[in-house]
Amino acid sequence: MSAQLVDETLGAPLSALMREGSRVQHTAAETSSFMEELLAGRVSEQGYADYLLRLRKVYVALESVGRDLAATDPIAAAVHDIALERLAAIDADLDVWAPGVDGDAVESAAADAYVARIEATRAWGGLYAAHHYTRYLGDLSGGQAIGRLLDRFFELDGEGVAFYEFAEIPKPKPYKDGYRARLDALDLDPAEKLRIVEEVQVAFGLNQALFEELGERLDAYRR
Repeated sequence: MSAQLVDETLGAPLSALMREGSRVQHTAAETSSFMEELLAGRVSEQGYADYLLRLRKVYVALESVGRDLAATDPIAAAVHDIALERLAAIDADLDVWAPGVDGDAVESAAADAYVARIEATRAWGGLYAAHHYTRYLGDLSGGQAIGRLLDRFFELDGEGVAFYEFAEIPKPKPYKDGYRARLDALDLDPAEKLRIVEEVQVAFGLNQALFEELGERLDAYRR
């Protein structure tokens, strides 16, 4: 870690550092071949179900670790909120996309690596906050648009897109503003801020690995 990088964080809000420090990784995840094909309506029901099954593993870990850490770690407590939890919504969606499939049965090296990294954040709430921010603020920011596209492409009539619906957060922007304010209010030194930013970059990389794994099967997922 260079002295210049540390100096640059002295007065910078943590949320801005997290956003700017992960811009490259964020773009790479958004422009993955799997996601581009999904948003163009060219991925089959099986392809989307396989995506949900991988996400399920990730959210099982996120929500289990989050509940445990929030009780003892002030950084985790600052971001943890049961109103954001997605596991029940994923299970409801899987009942539509893959009825009868065991949600724990999917084999995915990328999802397993992601889960292991989330479990490792029990060591410090700052690391957990990096993963929480990457997933949940992403869900709130772009999720509604993805849900609408899926609804149209597959003629779902509102079924199977509960993952993108936050009934307890009717206005995402004020919620996200408050979330970032809580991050910025944390009492962290420059080195701790940089450690969190680096973990955000890791989290985006793990998301990208999920997409790459799914992308290897795009030919089988064409619709």
